[in-house]
Amino acid sequence: MANTSPPPPSRWATLTVASANVLNLAQPGRHFYDGQDPYSQNEFERKVEWLGERFRVLNADVLAVQEVWDEVALRAAIARSGLQYSTVAVPGAENGPGQHGAQGTPRVGLVTRLKVESLQSIADFPAAAVVQVPGLGPHTRFERPPLLATLRMKHGQEIGVITAHLKSKRPKFLQDASGKTLEDTEDPTVQALGSLRSLLMRAGEALALRLKVVELLHRTRLPLIVMGDFNDGPHSVTTQLIAATSQVAYDKGARDNALFSAWDVQGEAALRRDVAYSHIHQGYPEVLDQVLVSEEFVATSRAAIGDVRRVEVFNDHLHEGRDRSRSDHGFVRALLRLKLPDVPV
Repeated sequence: MANTSPPPPSRWATLTVASANVLNLAQPGRHFYDGQDPYSQNEFERKVEWLGERFRVLNADVLAVQEVWDEVALRAAIARSGLQYSTVAVPGAENGPGQHGAQGTPRVGLVTRLKVESLQSIADFPAAAVVQVPGLGPHTRFERPPLLATLRMKHGQEIGVITAHLKSKRPKFLQDASGKTLEDTEDPTVQALGSLRSLLMRAGEALALRLKVVELLHRTRLPLIVMGDFNDGPHSVTTQLIAATSQVAYDKGARDNALFSAWDVQGEAALRRDVAYSHIHQGYPEVLDQVLVSEEFVATSRAAIGDVRRVEVFNDHLHEGRDRSRSDHGFVRALLRLKLPDVPV
């Protein structure tokens, strides 16, 4: 007699990931940008206390952070959260004997409870991504190197996570060796050329990141999450350079190498908030902070081994006034699921 009993229900492991631009997190008394005073001890205490409370609320298994000058400052904020993490890493911003934190520009980091199989900063572009920038010449490296992590969940599933912080839209002006600006920054023509330089630099970074994504995804079944501050919107040319989601509409085979906005593919659509912006620029809301996932997290994909249940943007503090003890970005959290192996009957 044929066995007509229904198959056992799927079992799931949950994974919470979040991205947080922490706005120049540095040790008290430490100079980081010209024209900005170092944090006083009191300012620093307020900042790590505020961040610690936000990290506690996020309670992410994997937290991608941007704008960290001192790894020890991030560790202080994590300690204030009261949460336990096995890894807190900000390559290039370490503090210790002969190590003085990030220099020139802040770095990205990773905080996680998961087992870390590997952790790598990606500094140099592949040759195909090098772009010529007017007045600057070839742009060959990330200003803030993305961080590629290979993580392993408790049930053995391997996942890839990339933390990114792309070049801002702020005009890039020419400077001499000492950092003195060589151009008239009040000249509208110079301002336009500076914005073009920034765009080209961000596009080169997006292309370099895209090539790494293809390398990781092409004909593999690696679940990949790319998150961080993209300094551009989900439908911008630079974000689509990284994700190539639009190509899926014309070529289903493109799913293998594409990334999808977690916001767009989440399953609990009824729980979406109408206000999903993560930054406010001159009064206009923007979505700069994003979580992208590979097709392994897209429920409608034949290659799915998980899904995105819910995405939330924590942005209420953006209306509390400008204060560098807080962040000028909203924090994005996504609840993902991955299927557990079937239990033998």
